[in-house]
Parts: sequence; C-alpha cells; structure tokens
Amino acid sequence: MSKLQLFTKELGVHLIDKIEGAVTICVLSSFIMKSGVHFLKNALKKAAKNGADIKICTGDYLYITQPEALEELLTIDERIEVRIWKSNGGSFHPKAYLFQSNDHDVLYIGSSNLSRSALYQGIEWNVEVSDAKEVFDEAQAEFLKLFYADQTVPLNKETLAEYKESYDEYHRKNPNLAKKWSELEELELMLPNKEENPEPIGKIMEPPAEYGEIQPRFAQIEALEELNKTLEEEYKKALVVMATGLGKTYLAGFFSKSFKKVLFIAHREEILYQARDSFKKIMPEKRYGIYHGKLKEPNADAIFASIYTLSMKTHLEQFRPDEFDLIIIDEFHHAAADSYQRALDYFQPRFLLGITATPDRNDNKDVYAICDGNVAFRLDFLEAIERKWLAPFEYFGIYDNIDYTQITWLGNRYDEEELLQVQLKEEMADKILRSWQDKKQTRTLAFCSSIRQANFLSSYFNQHGYQTVSLHSQQVHISRSQAITQLDRGEIDVIFTVDLFNEGVDIPSIDTLLFVRPTESLTVFTQQIGRGLRLHQGKETCVIIDLIGNYRNADIKLSLFDTAPSQGKSRKIQPMIPQFCEMDLDLNVINLLQEMSRKRQPRKEKLFNDYMTLKKEIGKRPTYMELHLKGASESKQYRIEFGSYCGFLNWANELSDREKQVFTRYEKWLMDVERTDMRKSYKMIVLLAMLQRGTAHWNKPITPEEVAPFFHHYLMEKEYRKRLDFSDKSSTRLWEYNEQRVSRLIATMPMTMWKSELTSFENSIFKFTFDIAQEDEEILFKWTKDICEYRLHYHFERKANSPLLH
Repeated sequence: MSKLQLFTKELGVHLIDKIEGAVTICVLSSFIMKSGVHFLKNALKKAAKNGADIKICTGDYLYITQPEALEELLTIDERIEVRIWKSNGGSFHPKAYLFQSNDHDVLYIGSSNLSRSALYQGIEWNVEVSDAKEVFDEAQAEFLKLFYADQTVPLNKETLAEYKESYDEYHRKNPNLAKKWSELEELELMLPNKEENPEPIGKIMEPPAEYGEIQPRFAQIEALEELNKTLEEEYKKALVVMATGLGKTYLAGFFSKSFKKVLFIAHREEILYQARDSFKKIMPEKRYGIYHGKLKEPNADAIFASIYTLSMKTHLEQFRPDEFDLIIIDEFHHAAADSYQRALDYFQPRFLLGITATPDRNDNKDVYAICDGNVAFRLDFLEAIERKWLAPFEYFGIYDNIDYTQITWLGNRYDEEELLQVQLKEEMADKILRSWQDKKQTRTLAFCSSIRQANFLSSYFNQHGYQTVSLHSQQVHISRSQAITQLDRGEIDVIFTVDLFNEGVDIPSIDTLLFVRPTESLTVFTQQIGRGLRLHQGKETCVIIDLIGNYRNADIKLSLFDTAPSQGKSRKIQPMIPQFCEMDLDLNVINLLQEMSRKRQPRKEKLFNDYMTLKKEIGKRPTYMELHLKGASESKQYRIEFGSYCGFLNWANELSDREKQVFTRYEKWLMDVERTDMRKSYKMIVLLAMLQRGTAHWNKPITPEEVAPFFHHYLMEKEYRKRLDFSDKSSTRLWEYNEQRVSRLIATMPMTMWKSELTSFENSIFKFTFDIAQEDEEILFKWTKDICEYRLHYHFERKANSPLLH
C-alpha cells in the first residue's frame, strides 16, 4: 500500500535516516551548498562504505552551486558519482531524493535543494511517496536519463577547476546576485542548528569527529576533575560556570560517560539537537532520543527534553522517577525556578548538574539554588581572556547625560515611552555617532533598548553616509541571516538590534560593540559582551563603546570586568582588568560613578529590597536557607548588618507582635548561634542533635554519649562531610564507630569549645544557661533550627577555587 506524507520542515532528518539504510541513492538538486554537503556527509560516507550505489546530479544555473561544495563531495568517497548539468542559461530547478532499500522504495519531491537551511531550517514543502513502485520506477528512470544526458559532465578535478573559473567570472560580473545566495548559505555554517553544530571561525572547540576521537580540552579538563571530585565526595548536585565558547555542552558529554542513563534538559529545542549531536561525537556507540511530547525513543541511553515539555505532568510521568542516573540542566538561567520545580521534585537522579555561562546572583537566584549552592567549577570570560581563549577588549565608558532618575522604573526596566522621549533626539544620536566614529573598528553590533530606538539610530547613521540596518523581531525587509552575511562581509557597518543577539548567534568577525541602552540586567549585559569576544583571524581586540548614565546598575556593571573584585564595602570605579585589555572612562563618567557610590541607597535598604523581592517571588517569608540560596544579596550580609537574620526581620518589621517579644527575650542566643566560630561543623551538629528531640525537649541538657550516635552518623553519612571535617589524624580512627572515643571528641571539641555565657559544659553535661518560657518554645525552636541548618549547609557547600557566586 503506497503512502503519501507532507513535510514542511526537517526533511534532512528523514533523508539521513533513509541514506543510512539504502542500497541505491539518487539526489537531484538544482544547486548544492557546502552546508548541505556537511549536513549529509557522514551519512553518505557510511552508505558508500556499505556499498550503496550513490548518484548526485546538480546544475550550474546562475552559478549558485558552490565550488567548495563540489570539492567536498569529491572527498567523501570516490565511489560516489556526481555530475553537473550544463544549463547554458536555461532554468534548472528540480529537487528530488530517491532511496531504494531491501525493504521498500521512497521518493521525496518538493522545494528543498541540497543546502542546510533547505534541509532543516527553512520553510520548505516536500512530499514523501513510499512503496509506490510504478511512481518510483518512473522517477528513477527519468533521473537516470538526466544524469547521463549529453548536457551533463562528470565531476572530477578538471571539471571542478573549469566550473570554479566560470563561477568566479560570473560573480565578478554579477557581484550582488547569486553570490549573495551562496554566501548566505555558507555563513549558516557558523550558526547554531539542530542537526549539526559546526564551529565558527576562531572558536576553540573540539575538532570534527572525522579528525579522531574527541578528548576534553582547555577548561573542560579542569572542570571534569572538579566534577569527579564532587562524585567522590558524594555531593548530589553541582553547578559549572563556564564562559561562552569554552565548551559547556561537550563538558556535559564527557562527564556523562560515568553514567548509564542521562536526561539533558534545555529551554530551547535547537539546544537539544545540538547537545545530542555533541554527545554523539563523544560517545557514538550510545543510543540517543529527543523527547518533545510526541516521541520517546525506546531504550535510549540519553534523552534530550525541553523543560517546558517536562513541566507538564502527562509528559513527566512517561518516565520513572529513578529512570535517570544523571540529569543535566543547560543554560537554566533562562527559566525561573518554578519552571523546573515539577521536574526536579519528580526525578531522583544520582547526580544533578547545572551548566551556565552567566549565573549573576542579581538576576538568577534560581540558578544558584537548583544546585544547592555547590559550585564545582567556575571560569568566567575574564579568566578565559587571560588564558587567551577569548579576545581581549578595549572598554570606553562614554558619558550619557540623560537623567534616569526622572524616568519611571517598572521593577526590572525603565518605562519605554518615557525613555524614548529623551533617546529619540538628534543631539543624542549625534553624540552616539561621534563617539562611535572615534572608537570603532570594522564591524559593529549595537544594542538598543527598543525597536524605535534601533530604527531611529539606524536611520540617523545612514543619513550620515554609513550602511546600517535595524534588526529586530518586527523587521521584514531583511532577515537575520542576510544582515549577518552583510556585516560579516563588510557590506554594512552596524547592526542595531534589541535582543536578537543576546545568545546563540556568534559572528566571530565582530570587533566593535556599541551599547546605547541602560544596563537593566547584568546577565544580559554579560551575554552581549560575549558576542564580541570570539577569536577571529585578524581581530586583535574587541572595542566596547558603552554609554554610562545615572541608571540603575551603572556603578555595578564595571565590576563584571574586575579580575580582583573588592571584598569591602567600597566599589572600585576603575576595576582591575585582564592583561592586554584597556579601560578608558570619561572624566564625567568617573565623577558620576563616584557620586552614585556616595548617594547609593544604604546597604540596609538594599538588603531590605532584595528580601522583599524574594518574598514576593516565593509567596512567603523566606527561611534563612531560602534567603541564602535564592536571595540577590549575600546571606552573610544580613548577619553582618543586623547580627542575625532574625535581627533583620525585626528591623524590617517582618515579625508579628508575638515574634517580636520572643526576639527581644532571646536576641543574645540567636546572635550567638549565628556568630559562634565554626572552623569545623561540630558545634552545629551537637545543636542539631538537640533539635532532633523536638519542640518541647530540644533545650534540655545533653551528654556527649547521647550525642555520639547522631554525631558520628551525620559526619559519616556523606563523603564530603567526612572528608572536610572528619579526616585528620585524630578523627580518621573514629570512622568505625566507638562510642567512648566519639564521646570524648564531642566533649573535648564542641562542648568545651562553645565558650559562651549562654552555654556551659560541666560534669559531662552540656546545657543552656538561660530559661525558655513554655509559650516561647515553638518559635525559638523554629528560629534556632533555621539558623543551625543554614550554617551547616553554608559550611559544607562545595565552592570552586576561582571567584565564588556569593
């Protein structure tokens, strides 16, 4: 029974599947691009090796077919026959793919030429006709007539040289016609796509699979070592922070070798396909599946799924809770923690790995929380520059005299209409133009705050003799690919954009970044900076031209460039930048930042605002642990400013009248628990053992012998606890439980050493020296436990050796 099926996208996936199982392959394409050859290369190579009869026919119509594509076809396998239809100016537009296997025949006819965009990314219509023997036989006969016609010539080194000469001559005479098509397709090789992930020029990544086995390189080696340590230390979760371009996905693939079954979660479908193909290159012997709600490949070793799909219960429950040994969350700074909560609550993996490039606490509290604050490895763009893995920069801070204090702040951005009233002025555009003229190099990407600003500045630059385009979601006159092509070739000077280039698109040749918008998100700003730091032949540095005014975050953003961040309360106006980088700030900018630093909202007010933001996000008063893991401000700052978290809650009027009474009575105790020295965890383990007895009995006296079983079990339960606090000479002999020895350690260390007027240790009894009213027990118990659990977590957090997130 014959079947008909329409495909409007992703034809290439089906072609690869059919190529690998076919005994006869016939491809008829009006033109062929190098990107298309790359797309099918491995499948064709495998089919040729298996003895398939492969015939490919293309044409020279308008000389769109790339000589490089034909040259690469010659290198795949000498058994593949390729012929060129000599059109002599006549139209040649066929697109057909024919496959014969031992089981059935399949024919595809439609709009897709042999280019990557046509096979995967573009809007195409193709019809599959399967098991229709008469139709297939007729199509194959017609193909063979065309393939061996007198008007075709076989592709070989000589005919390739002849074609290349004609191609070059045609494009010299018609530089803006078909060549534009050709180079547009070629440029797509540098863009992310689902089926392949070719590396852009200058990107320091693994070689293609055909170059041999892929091995970890550069930062990946160090990161893998640290991740393996987390496994040895029995951590269940970890976060890896690596700058864009250092190979986070490959790192995840290398790490996953240690696990039997893997779930890779991302927020965009194209990332899933990229990741799958990266994993395939590392472990070609394993089986892979994409799950998007419709398809779950059975018996796959690694599943790649969208977080939005998994947030739906019906899809989530297609898997067992313990189905995966390793779960990897990629670029999860894009989604709020709520988006992940259902999946994270449902699955019980052996290990959870989060990978990201931009985990700024001010924007992405959830990134830190998902992995319990355990940072296995961190290498940001500054260190990558110092290691010469990314390009150095020259940063120019240009004074922006807009008074942002007069523009309404809407919580996460400025009111667009009010902002436009001051941005869309000729004197402002003229200042931007002159600053750019003075500092620019050859290819500029400019980031604007709105579509109207992008259009306005593009028009103004064009009026002054430059070639620019405004590129945004509503642009219909030019596509992103076309704009990228023109910028890369130097046909235009600037692309003005809003948010299209924050991530995912790399144009290594960009050597100038222009920021004409207030920095509202430090994460987005970091992503945008990364657009200009790719290595590229001939690019010595990336020039960053940044308008700085008295907008929010203006005095914080420069800290992103600081290789030696200040640990004190003062913020450096001129940060310490990497070697070979430069920073030049207008005198007015320096004065502005100094003035903002002096007038900046008091530290207590900032802590309060960050607390209230978190409270609104989670819908309740945060626990100390929630404040630590999800709050924008560092949790220890609350202790520094207010003595204790409870002290802050009292100051912020966040306590009920009843709670205020309890706080006033026991403030000294709460501060003591917060501040008592903890070079080891022992004091808090004793306190936790007391708390295990419950609300009514937690404050009763206790002996070392009573604490010993819990104390020993707690430290021995997790490898990282044992290694950190129970591995010196005096304690390793206690790994095997001995009540007398463990009790002696408890008596000597935490109980005797907890020197406070509120505790005592006499006659082998540890007790509190203050009384707790019965009506206060529940509240004080809860607060004490909150502090105790927070301090133990903070103590055992695994932190990367490089600068920490908190």
